[in-house]
Amino acid sequence: MLIIGIAGGTGSGKTTVAKELAERLHNHVVVVSQDSYYKDQSHLPLEERQKLNFDHPNAIDFDLLVEQLQELKAGRDIQQPVYSYLTCSRSTTETTHLSPAPVIIVEGILIFTCKKLMDEMDIKVYVDADDDDRLMRVIARDIVERGKTVEWVMQRYTKTVKPMHLQFIAPSKRDADIIVPQGGHNRVAINMLLATIEKALSEKGIDVK
Repeated sequence: MLIIGIAGGTGSGKTTVAKELAERLHNHVVVVSQDSYYKDQSHLPLEERQKLNFDHPNAIDFDLLVEQLQELKAGRDIQQPVYSYLTCSRSTTETTHLSPAPVIIVEGILIFTCKKLMDEMDIKVYVDADDDDRLMRVIARDIVERGKTVEWVMQRYTKTVKPMHLQFIAPSKRDADIIVPQGGHNRVAINMLLATIEKALSEKGIDVK
């Protein structure tokens, strides 16, 4: 089993890279998203929940994320939490069933801020992208998927996303083994990353072709 961590700023293209790898590895992949592990804040009024800083490491339940990753590594299925950005809370009735696979991809903006989680990874990838490009993707995503306004997105980006990126996410680039520049559509970089993964799998005696 090979554990790959994919980090990078909001809107950098992490999910695009993860999907591309899954397709190229013939879907012998399970993707564990950091976004599923936001701490449950349902005890707070909705107005207060919406003001929380979701770009700080303290917002993530890393203990549960590490525990469930270790379960997958041990060959056991997990019930991944389901988190809603609309209600800013974790579902109490729904989970996502995940089964082990030869390749496990852990993806999220803050995954390189937790040493215990990084220690589980065989390959660490940082997806880099221009700040303006990331902002455009964030605006489009939050309006379409999360029902936000342009004004709301810009205010959050200025007050939370950008400062947290500078404090926690951008510095985590130094912990990466491989950096994918220009976001998730850099074919050359993804091909090189895929070659590295295939070599690592071969050394472990894992065939995903």
